[in-house]
Amino acid sequence: MQLYEKLSRIGFLKNSYAFKFLFVAFIGIHIPLIGLLFFVLYASKTISADSILIFALIITLLATAVTLFFLKKLIKPIEVASRSLIAYRKDRTIPSLPTNFSDEAGLLMSNIQESIADNENFITEKQDLVYLLSHDLRNFVGNSKSAALLILEEDSSDYIKELAELIVQSSGEQFHYIESFITLLKEQDQIIKRNSQDSLIQFSPVFSMVAKQLDQVLVVKNIKLVLSIDVQEALLSIDDELLIRVLVNVIDNAIKFSYPNSEIEVHVYLDGTKLYLKVKDTGVGFVQKQSDELFKKFTKMSMSGTSNEPSTGIGLYLCKNIVERHNGVIYAQSSGTNKGATFSIVFDTKKG
Repeated sequence: MQLYEKLSRIGFLKNSYAFKFLFVAFIGIHIPLIGLLFFVLYASKTISADSILIFALIITLLATAVTLFFLKKLIKPIEVASRSLIAYRKDRTIPSLPTNFSDEAGLLMSNIQESIADNENFITEKQDLVYLLSHDLRNFVGNSKSAALLILEEDSSDYIKELAELIVQSSGEQFHYIESFITLLKEQDQIIKRNSQDSLIQFSPVFSMVAKQLDQVLVVKNIKLVLSIDVQEALLSIDDELLIRVLVNVIDNAIKFSYPNSEIEVHVYLDGTKLYLKVKDTGVGFVQKQSDELFKKFTKMSMSGTSNEPSTGIGLYLCKNIVERHNGVIYAQSSGTNKGATFSIVFDTKKG
């Protein structure tokens, strides 16, 4: 950026990026000519034609190399702008680009900086509005539920009580949906803001934490979690916390759709440079052609678990978001209804 900044201080180059390039190229083109003139004028009178030719070739090559070097330096603003856009799209890293240049490259950097700032303000305002609306909706739902509960406490007819119970049930479902929606917004924002960095994952502590978080739901349905860990550690593009969140969601989903008194198998192994984490259950399963639908936001395949556990329809969607943002893939397989399912998480391992 130093060359670009220095050229921007020159009056006739200040407002044109193209003129900066032409100026550098003009000087580079004329260096061999100027050098050759000085060589001929100040060299000894016995200079040969071969010497002039060799000198001309050498100085032309040198001038070309120097010109290309400075042109590469002059491209720096475009490179900086491009990297800033990539970093923002990938990790939501907000850049700090200069906004004081008036040529085309300067305007590009300024527009990128302002557009990102505007986008961040829009996201913040949108989230604030959604949270405000969600809060108000919860109040409205709560009012309906409270009124229905008062009706149930009174000595009303069976028909009115039945209607009140329906209101209570409907209000509960609305509460659940609103909470799921708010959770989705918060989780997505956290995922986007996390930077992708290589981490050495120790699988025994990871699964110890996963089992601890799922202990209660496993006990309630008397489901046994069977771990098979063939690799103790691996360098991945995801940190422990996010990996635990993914595994908890995937295994919790398997528990939800498994029948009581069954087993869920988790297998961790390496296949070449690929790390596989597989979660296999013997539960309700699904039709294989619908597998992609499982990972969609608020999927139509969302349903109650085998013990009527509520399902938000966002858990697997968030898992897919996390895994894919950290250079991995997640997919599901099943032989059909009531034939169980296997969820596979695959990461490329890194060299330490």
